[in-house]
Amino acid sequence: MSDEQKARRELLARKFIEAIPHARALGMDLTEIGDGKATICMDYDDRFVGDPETGVIHGGAVSALMDTCGGAAVMAHPEAPIGTATLSLRIDYMRPATPGDRITATADCYHVTRSVAFVRATAVDGDPSRPVATATGTFTLERPKS
Repeated sequence: MSDEQKARRELLARKFIEAIPHARALGMDLTEIGDGKATICMDYDDRFVGDPETGVIHGGAVSALMDTCGGAAVMAHPEAPIGTATLSLRIDYMRPATPGDRITATADCYHVTRSVAFVRATAVDGDPSRPVATATGTFTLERPKS
């Protein structure tokens, strides 16, 4: 794949993710994308707190972050899909994110078939040695019509 094709694929992936209203509402920031990998950050926000006593971010916000990051990794895969949707997403929550910390998700699209992409993702906060959550997922691949 040429550098120009790679740049176009990454731009398409970025536009695809940035067009999702829910991602914008949660303040997701796509910081890295390319070769089937993506990194998306989400700043701490009181509106997303799931437990007012502790200030811990709701698991649904973490789930949305990891799902979006997984989709971005699929869109950035060298197989160059033009669209994707989540088929399945399994999230294992390891611990609550530290209140006030930015959460960063990284995803790797490690295998694709004709119609399905397979992704692994991890979410961390200020202590990257201790994951907040890990995920595995499958995503559809919408390919250009030939």
